[in-house]
Amino acid sequence: MNKSRTLGETGLWASLAPACAGLVASAILLVDYVRPIPVFCVEGGGCDAVRNSMWASALGVPMPILGVAGFAALGAASVISGRIARLVQMLIAMVAALAGVGLLLIQALAIHRFCPYCCVVDASGIVSGVVATLRLWRIPEEAPYRFSPYAGGGFLIASLVATFVVGHRAAPLMVSRSLLPPAIQEEIARTPHGIATVVDFVDFECPFCRMTHSQLEPIVESHAGRVRVVRRQVPLKSHMHARDAARAACCAEILGKGEAMANALFSASIDDLTREGCERIAERLGLDLRQFRQCVDSPTTDESIERDKAMFKASGGKALPTLWIGDEELVGAQSSSTLGTAVGRAILRAGS
Repeated sequence: MNKSRTLGETGLWASLAPACAGLVASAILLVDYVRPIPVFCVEGGGCDAVRNSMWASALGVPMPILGVAGFAALGAASVISGRIARLVQMLIAMVAALAGVGLLLIQALAIHRFCPYCCVVDASGIVSGVVATLRLWRIPEEAPYRFSPYAGGGFLIASLVATFVVGHRAAPLMVSRSLLPPAIQEEIARTPHGIATVVDFVDFECPFCRMTHSQLEPIVESHAGRVRVVRRQVPLKSHMHARDAARAACCAEILGKGEAMANALFSASIDDLTREGCERIAERLGLDLRQFRQCVDSPTTDESIERDKAMFKASGGKALPTLWIGDEELVGAQSSSTLGTAVGRAILRAGS
């Protein structure tokens, strides 16, 4: 048996293995990114955390699309013989390896959650970089057996097609309510069947809360009658006017103008979130100022805010804004598309 050819055969399949693993994992993620309810990832886990983060796309292109394209190109370069093909393979593999290291660090340091399929993709990129380098510099340029490139290419294509077929036909994964924080379970249980629940933990002075509200409000309005929004107050000590705004929101809710007050507080200048500024908003909304002031000064209002803050901690809250849209937890500023997709999924689940 020709030793050089055997090494060439080994290099081919050693290159195809991580390329195939990365391709299949990227295809799995792509299926769950485009379907309204995931079929491979359990919602509320690491997959959700990554998918709903700012790192889920690059220049508007979902990361799984880049993964499928990159690993498909890497697999194609792996089955072609010749020095130029090896150089192309190493170039693509080096990009995949650097991206893999970077994305693993982002999950660890920025998102604080790990998506298992993303980890497979990232690890595959790193392994591909190592294998491509060894194949270029350490393995003789002897072609593998004639049938091997065709078999390898066919295996790649079959793996990709099989993943998409399974993803298209599989039933969506259902989230067990027992996995949700009890406080969130209780809010969902209070919502009538067929209506989605949104639990919004907010600080009216928080710039990212204000940004997220501006994205969420039109989405809720477009699904009027199908979404119930529950707003919980978590005023931060570092925000000078947050407590006054939280009191105003609580009292307006009691007096029947909760949503209107919340919209007004989010759109008002931060300098107008003082007690006097909140009173001017209340007057503009037609609230009885005497009743409003009595409520703001009542100890029960602060007690209500403290209960909301306790609920935030009990549900695992660590940062603002935090949104529970049905079974999904979204932390940090969110794009309109992310919020819209989450609301759509919650409505589908509420009607199931």
